[in-house]
Amino acid sequence: MITVANRIEVAPKDAEAFERAFRERAGLVDETPGFIRNQVLRPTREGDPYVVLTAWRSYDAFLAWTRSESFKRAHVHTGQAPTGSSKLEVHQVIQDSDQPDLEAEPPLQLKE
Repeated sequence: MITVANRIEVAPKDAEAFERAFRERAGLVDETPGFIRNQVLRPTREGDPYVVLTAWRSYDAFLAWTRSESFKRAHVHTGQAPTGSSKLEVHQVIQDSDQPDLEAEPPLQLKE
């Protein structure tokens, strides 16, 4: 299991529009094989980024999503969103309180 965190800079004046865009999102990822959940986290300190956090059964499932037509459709208006820079981080889940029987996987070493 992995998480993907997209840390997105949003100017305070654009926060409301950014949040509205996520509340009104198409939801295409929700039906993607291997997708577990999506959370959009609002910063609590001025200057910190928003975090879009997704969970996936595997890195391969995440990659398949990013290469899909649904991904392209879901991100067609991304260039129009009121955001600054973003940083994508991938983490492997080694413990999850919702899944106490989560089996350990070999360390995932990405080269990308």
